Parts: sequence; structure tokens; C-alpha cells
Amino acid sequence: MKTLDPNAFAAAERYMELHARLVDRLRFAHAFRSAPGELVRNAVAAYQNLDGGFGHAIEPDLRGAGGQPQGVEIALGMLAGIATADEPLLLRACDWLAAHSTADGGVPWVLPSVLGDPRGPWWQPQGEEPPAALNPTAPVAGLLHAFGVDHPWLGPATEYCWDAIAAIGEVEAYDAMCVLNFLERVSDRERAEAEFERLREPLRATAALDPDAPGHVHSPVDLAPRPDALGRRLFSDEEIGVHLDRIVADQGDDGGWAPNFTMWTPVVVHEWGGYLTLARLETLKAYGRIG
Repeated sequence: MKTLDPNAFAAAERYMELHARLVDRLRFAHAFRSAPGELVRNAVAAYQNLDGGFGHAIEPDLRGAGGQPQGVEIALGMLAGIATADEPLLLRACDWLAAHSTADGGVPWVLPSVLGDPRGPWWQPQGEEPPAALNPTAPVAGLLHAFGVDHPWLGPATEYCWDAIAAIGEVEAYDAMCVLNFLERVSDRERAEAEFERLREPLRATAALDPDAPGHVHSPVDLAPRPDALGRRLFSDEEIGVHLDRIVADQGDDGGWAPNFTMWTPVVVHEWGGYLTLARLETLKAYGRIG
């Protein structure tokens, strides 16, 4: 079993200091140096527009100032364990979600307003009135359930997620993480367990079990970033262990972890690098792999 030794952790901290965005440096300080969560909250607030949406490259591949659904997902994830149910940031975000939802209660993957923004080439809306999508409606709704938020948007969005999940047969990798994030947090535990059991094999099949698999793949640890994550039940101890060992081994010479997806413009290399390095450190910490 490989662990991240103190020198390797110090190198990762140095990487964060040199290269990560302010919000991710503050998140690191909160997670590992007992810095106040309020600092993280304030940094996340800087990405929120007056209409409640989150933009300004909080999702590094969406460079525009305007809000996008994926921006809300990233913001809520950054506030997990910090914000409370009555946090104004969350309630304003819910107002924005309600204003940009489809008739069936969910939000699209990306809004047509993205067409005027610098962005990764894969960010293309599905027509002028794009349909709702589990990615990111499901993780957004799941996180709001975890916060305990009471807002009119959440009920219809939750029902959209249940309907969309019930219609799933095969699952794509990103959708798998979205489904797991929703099922892990939604309040109806009996229904969540039933859907998890029905989709167990399709969800598992989205992970690349070979740690040497090339390209933009998702590993078991991506679906199970913590021992208490719902996705942890999809994999054996050995499978998780192999991929935790690979995380330790994949630390770069600069102390960080590099993304395995396309870097379409230089600025996103370290923006994603800081975001991912923190995620890897949090996973290693959760599994007891930091010495």
C-alpha cells in the first residue's frame, strides 16, 4: 500500500501555492490547515453574478462571465461542509436555476448563451431550447438535499432526476458520477437504494479498472472519492487499493496532479491542476493514504 509521504505532501502544497486559483488555495487551507470556511465562502461568492448564476470561469473551460448550470454544480461542491441551508449564495443560485429550467424541472447541460463566450470546444448547446440533463441537474439537486435547502426549484428538479434515472439502461461515465451524487444525497433512501441496485452493473462498467488505461477515463476512485461514498460499494478493496496506489504514483515532478483530458488553452492547465490536485489530496486523506 502506497502512502503520500510528508515530502510529497509538502510538494503538493507548494504546487497549490504556486499555481492554484485563490479559491482552491483557500479550499486547501480549509481542508488541511484549519483555515476558516468563511474564506472559502467569500471566494466562491466572487464567481456569483447578481442574478444568482455562477460564471467567470469557476468551471475553467467556461470562460464567460455569464452563469451556466455547471458553474452552480462546481460552486455547490466547493461549499459542501461549509454553507448552511439558509446561506444566501445557495438560495440565489436556486432562484437562478428556477429561471433557467425546462418545463420538466431540470436544467440543460449548457445554455445557448455560451455561444458568445470563449470556451472548451465540447461546450455546445443542444439547439436554441436545449433539454434538461442529468448532468448537472442530478448533482446540483443532490447537493441541495445535502445542504437541507428548502426552495421551490428542488422538488420539480428531484422528480425530473427520478424520472430520468428510471429511464436509464446504459450509463455514460459522467452521467454515472451524476447519478451517484444524486442517489447518495437524496432524502428518499429506499428509492435511492432500489435504483442503485438496479444500476449497479451499468454504473460499475463506466469505470476503467485498468490503472494503465489511456485517455480521458474515469477510475473507480473517481466514482468513489471517499470510503463512505455510495460508489464505493461498486468496487472491491483490491480495485480501490490499486487505484489509490496509482494516485500516489502519478504525482508530478512539480508536486501536482495533471488532468487526463484536453487542455485547450494554457490558462486552464493549472486552474484544473489546482482543482484536481486538491481533489486527489482529499481522496488520499479520506482513505488514510497521507502519511
